[in-house]
Amino acid sequence: MTGHRFDRPEPDAFTRTYWDAAAEGRLLIRRCGDCGRAHHYPREFCPHCWSEDVTWETASGRATLYTWSVVHRNDLPPFPDRVPYVAAVVELAEGPRMMTEIVGAGKSSSATLASGGAGLSGGAELVVAFREGVPVFTRAPEPPGASVLPVMPAFPGAPV
Repeated sequence: MTGHRFDRPEPDAFTRTYWDAAAEGRLLIRRCGDCGRAHHYPREFCPHCWSEDVTWETASGRATLYTWSVVHRNDLPPFPDRVPYVAAVVELAEGPRMMTEIVGAGKSSSATLASGGAGLSGGAELVVAFREGVPVFTRAPEPPGASVLPVMPAFPGAPV
């Protein structure tokens, strides 16, 4: 098992389309032609209505943070070099949730994100990025002209 990496998928005939698109920087989901609902992880049938009328669709790449956990120890290669990192479940704009990693600009950024010091909170807006052909997410850039609202006292005269 020497040299095996646990962060790399092993595509099969069905998932190869998904992983090939990810290698090109596109996130794919599946959508049901019968009930219209999207789902992820890719399956050959709809998990909502069991229809086999499902097709690939390019996702927008937008998501919100549903939940996360900071991983401080992982002995499987290559994770020891990445700790701490943020394992997360995100809700894609199209509806499905997916497991992923929240990335920043290195270990200190991930640790800062994990502590909430850099805006990581439930409902945070995220965008997909790709690391070696694997979808990961990062905080969405703020729109031009966006500003942080000042902290207002709870009642007039209260200290801020």
